[in-house]
Amino acid sequence: MERNQIGRREAIAMLGAAGAALMAGCGDTTPASPTTTTGGTAPGGSTAAACAVTPTETVGPYPSLSDFIRSDIREGRSGAALTLAITVVNTNNNCAPVEQAQVEIWQCDATGNYSQYGSQVAQTFLRGIQTTNSDGGVTFTTIYPGWYQGRATHIHVEVSRNGSSLKVTQIAFPESTNATVYATGVYAARGSNPTSNARDNIFADSIGSELATVSGDPASGLTASFRIGIAA
Repeated sequence: MERNQIGRREAIAMLGAAGAALMAGCGDTTPASPTTTTGGTAPGGSTAAACAVTPTETVGPYPSLSDFIRSDIREGRSGAALTLAITVVNTNNNCAPVEQAQVEIWQCDATGNYSQYGSQVAQTFLRGIQTTNSDGGVTFTTIYPGWYQGRATHIHVEVSRNGSSLKVTQIAFPESTNATVYATGVYAARGSNPTSNARDNIFADSIGSELATVSGDPASGLTASFRIGIAA
């Protein structure tokens, strides 16, 4: 898989220039599990009725040290395939789509490890940046995140535009989906995540606004959607 690695400042400059130009021109084999459709209907979720700002959360201890402009962030990492669709909307404009914003995600692998840190310091898996389209959307091809001690299952997200950070948050996943995924394939050896969303120090007070809507199953692949509201 081709990888484009550049410095963070260089990446932001390139993305900003590209956006301006566009505006001017305009695993183990396991039996299939039952299909599940679960997720939130609150402001942070993709099916939200309300138009509200998504909670801001900590960037966490493992932010990216370089920028990777790509939609497929797997780099051969094993795990259940996950297509993650994120939509960014402006709560100051009736949740209209935010175009030409940079959305960065980073997550741990099935064993709970992040690239660029610890034993994986030389690796760059499961990190990537995409620019929102006219619908405010980006899509990433990844794997379902694993877990590590003390945290509920999650994916980190940062939204930036013109080099300025607009929102840092985290995406949570339904407990029922976690249970199904962690009983299969490369996840099975570690089993269920002992930290639930309700007991997580990030999500406990805001889970309704940070829960992804998920469908599919580990055998054929999962799809998750999440909406981020920013006061732009």
